[in-house]
Amino acid sequence: MKKRNPLDARNFHSAKEEASKPPPMPAFEDLGAYRLAFADNEFLLRDELRPVRMQLELLKPELIQQEQGIKSTLVIFGSARIPSREGAEAALAAAEAAEGPDKAGALARARTQLAMSHYYEEARRFAAIVTRTSMERNNPIYVVTGGGPGIMEAGNRGAHEVGGRSIGLNIVLPHEQFPNPYITPELCFRFHYFALRKMHFLMRSVALVAFPGGFGTMDELFEAMTLIQTGKCRSRPILMFGREFWTKLINFDVLVETGMISPGDVDLFHFVETAEEAWALLENEYDMNPADTDAA
Repeated sequence: MKKRNPLDARNFHSAKEEASKPPPMPAFEDLGAYRLAFADNEFLLRDELRPVRMQLELLKPELIQQEQGIKSTLVIFGSARIPSREGAEAALAAAEAAEGPDKAGALARARTQLAMSHYYEEARRFAAIVTRTSMERNNPIYVVTGGGPGIMEAGNRGAHEVGGRSIGLNIVLPHEQFPNPYITPELCFRFHYFALRKMHFLMRSVALVAFPGGFGTMDELFEAMTLIQTGKCRSRPILMFGREFWTKLINFDVLVETGMISPGDVDLFHFVETAEEAWALLENEYDMNPADTDAA
């Protein structure tokens, strides 16, 4: 009996099938022009192909997250240089034991790092609360970080420690950027373009949480504020951990007094000090009913 074809059988060979076939003329394959365009790295890396590479960098994480059922995320920003408490305590002990002309400076730096490690532990606790509390929802909230060390590691670590999954959006940099061990492996991405990485921070986010940080943290924080201020994206909670740090770093009152921002613009964000305070703000903003099936 003749075998029947399924109605949804492919009409054409897939690109993967075509790329896996050995070329009938290997000598021509070595010349480059004969290679399949989509399987030719040298061609794809040409300057003229930048628009295509940007499209691919937007599309790849999007498709993977769709396949993984990820609809809502919570973004944690913060310095790559803030250590865990155990790491800071070990560094302080080493500085106390060391000798040399810079001992006083090394001790001062180690003590500062120990104080700042408080934020690592709050980020870790907050990520654990978000993950554990939302795991029972049909649409859980996934923590997403920049994928590196410091506050980013704390966010992924907190989610991991309560048995949840979390996302890391790594980027190619000369230093301070490597995947921390707490990211869910199938959700560990790597970017070349900062702009596309920022798009993925915002596309599914229900809130943005900024811990103390440097240029990168401020870049991400102010871009998100600007997009909300100008109505380019929907309003969502922006939580800034550590009022003392942020108000010492940025004089928001001066921005209002000089007319650089409107008085109402300071309502775009909230200062918080603890993981519990931050979660309470989110609960007040969103319906956290476990049976909720809609994206927040």
